[in-house]
Amino acid sequence: MSTITVPVVAHELEQPWHLPNKGKVGMICLIIGESAIFAMFVLAYLFYIGKSQWGPQPREVLEIPIISSICLLSSSLTIWLSEQAVEHGQIQKFNAWLGATIALGLIFLGYTGAEWYKLIYHDGLTLQTNLFGTTFYSLVGLHASHVIIGLIMLITLWLFGMTGHITAKNSERIQTLALYWHFVDAVWVVVFLVVYVIGR
Repeated sequence: MSTITVPVVAHELEQPWHLPNKGKVGMICLIIGESAIFAMFVLAYLFYIGKSQWGPQPREVLEIPIISSICLLSSSLTIWLSEQAVEHGQIQKFNAWLGATIALGLIFLGYTGAEWYKLIYHDGLTLQTNLFGTTFYSLVGLHASHVIIGLIMLITLWLFGMTGHITAKNSERIQTLALYWHFVDAVWVVVFLVVYVIGR
């Protein structure tokens, strides 16, 4: 009884390997570093909960920011829809969904500004008031600064889209930028739980 051997060509088994996208690798590294910074601020906030000896306490002055949170978390969906649109070459839809993302981010910042105004001018809570004020403004301010940076990048991208400089070829770069915005939204979930649920 003889056996038949089938020659196997090496290149048929090998899958072509491509270098990972440099932009995505860079963004992932940035997100890892930023996550470490946020973790330190979150741990500091948790450590100092209830240790303020004077001044307003969280339960006395903080209101749960439901509308602003819905707006920010919804922006993850709209930026994902903009990613899908540009990938399929639908630039008008891309501009519309990206514009919606920017609007939702601006609404979130508006609510944050209104909250800070109330806390500072009506409730007398500043960075120097007590440990709660110091940790609150540090953590929430760190997040707000990331939202501002993200919005600057998104507005710049939207202007490129509106002036016809965006095509389907740019989809991978846009996905890289969207990673940052998804990170900002994910961090807000943690900040919301720590500040407005656990810390209240």
